[in-house]
Amino acid sequence: MQILDRISLTVALVMALTLGLAPFTPEPHVWEKLKMLAAGRLSRPIDIFDLALHGVPWLLLAAKLLRLVSLKARSRS
Repeated sequence: MQILDRISLTVALVMALTLGLAPFTPEPHVWEKLKMLAAGRLSRPIDIFDLALHGVPWLLLAAKLLRLVSLKARSRS
């Protein structure tokens, strides 16, 4: 949790919007890989690696937001 606390919300947001969405055209890689996963076509190792690479910034942002909400709820009680 200390590592998550050291990362600023701005950095997590910038990571999600840049690496998480790159390349931007014709569609973001993470969106393409999620569609492949939903269709059951995500089987090649490079595709799985791409999903992990472009998905981690979004997971980091979600974890950071949950941590901030948790800390605010704790400070109120």
